Amino acid sequence: MFKVLASDKVSKQGLDLLAKAGFQADLKTGLSEDELVSIIGDYDGLVIRSETKVTARVIEAAKKLKIVGRAGVGVDNVDLAAATKRGIIVVNSPEGNTVAAAEQTLAMILAMVRSIPQAHASMKKGEWERSRFKGIEVLGKTLGVIGLGKIGGRVASYGVAMGMKVIGSDPFATKEYAEKLGVELLDLSRIISEADIITLHVPKTKETMGMINKELIAKMKDGVRIVNVARGGLINENDLAEAIKSGKVAGAAIDVWEKEPPENKALIELDQVVCCPHLGASTVEAQVNVAIDVIEQIIDVLNGRTARSAVNIPSMRPEIVKPVQPYLGLAEKMGRLASQLVEGAIRKIRISYVGEVAEKDVSPLTTAVLKGIFDAILPESVNFVNAPLIAKERAVEVVESKNTEVGDFANLISVRLTTDKGEKEVGGSMFGSIGDRLVSIDGLKVDAVPSGYLLILSNIDQPGVIGLVGTLLGKHNINIAGMDVGRVKIGEKAVMVINVDSEVPAKTLAELEKVESIHAAKLVKV
Repeated sequence: MFKVLASDKVSKQGLDLLAKAGFQADLKTGLSEDELVSIIGDYDGLVIRSETKVTARVIEAAKKLKIVGRAGVGVDNVDLAAATKRGIIVVNSPEGNTVAAAEQTLAMILAMVRSIPQAHASMKKGEWERSRFKGIEVLGKTLGVIGLGKIGGRVASYGVAMGMKVIGSDPFATKEYAEKLGVELLDLSRIISEADIITLHVPKTKETMGMINKELIAKMKDGVRIVNVARGGLINENDLAEAIKSGKVAGAAIDVWEKEPPENKALIELDQVVCCPHLGASTVEAQVNVAIDVIEQIIDVLNGRTARSAVNIPSMRPEIVKPVQPYLGLAEKMGRLASQLVEGAIRKIRISYVGEVAEKDVSPLTTAVLKGIFDAILPESVNFVNAPLIAKERAVEVVESKNTEVGDFANLISVRLTTDKGEKEVGGSMFGSIGDRLVSIDGLKVDAVPSGYLLILSNIDQPGVIGLVGTLLGKHNINIAGMDVGRVKIGEKAVMVINVDSEVPAKTLAELEKVESIHAAKLVKV
């Protein structure tokens, strides 16, 4: 009999599935790391939420463990590297709370435009102030959706159903994908200037942190309303508070906060703001759905079937993966690199395999490339299972080619991305003694380690450029770990690949692009 431990509180309906499948299900919550280590060796499966930390030490003690199921989206509390090394499958429920978060957004929009919480509080105090709470109708209004992933896309469909004009901004969405949702795809600047209500559905990254600030608010319509059920920190809370006080912004609905519980009360204290304590995924159905989702996957895996939402590589069939295992990391890195170098919505992905690697079944490698591409640019969870589906949903054409003739390299994986704004191609090779190498960018030969932060410059090959770049980076205390230059002829186009030990701020990238010989400066994280 298989034994499964639930170390966090999960829905009873989920646990009942284990018993129905003939498994022993034990619910033991509040365990310390030492306590978990002492008992985990007896279990074949583990169900967690956010409280349990599945550390390398826990995994080392889990001699029988075959699968960890995270009842939710994030898997930050699981040491994926240690689990993968041990061949333990880690699964999550990437769509279990999609409906909950989208419906919370809709609820907050309606509560905001009709001042429902404020009117409720007033009546609770014995007041009757109908004239004070005059709202607006959403019919005919323009809803601006920033981020058209699964949640943003569902919110957009709700807006369409309610008779709103829905416009959306997503640098990685195609026109066809947006049209399917009933959304007019526009640049962010137009969303900001044209929308009556703006709702955020983007991940929290260095680019999106504080994206709604006083500069952006100044470009919005007078009387705009702003909603955030995505991530805390996307909005500069003080700037939004000042804009509401001035009348520039008519209202806001905020579910997530820069710090939780919030220390900054600037927004909470304003009557025009509808507030919630991060309730986006807090529905009975969502909690049941995520539990059932991961427990069904645990049952499948322990019974010899595949998992549908695995976040690490053991989910792919071992007999197919094993022959190409050495190339998997390289394939994913090439995808990550290419997607961070292009601009615009991806239309086509061309992957070519040359040399020894082309003699094998490369389907797992193509999946790894797709995972690398979408994981680097999309807010939703991307794994080896859903990466091909994401490409299909977004109408991205994937073309695969193989050539067994050995060229300059014994093996070569090249990824070419075509977007609505241009093309970019990168090539990588795996060397048995020294590991993965980035060997070409747009046909220019380079030799760089695809690891950590890479600063990639497109420039004209002229004397002094390397010195200027080194001086500028040194001025900003950015250490260079390695550098390589690719060119065709003196004085013509060239590419510079620099391994740096830390992130390069946007201001520094802008400074680099002001150097006369440099056309573009991109920082990518591998």
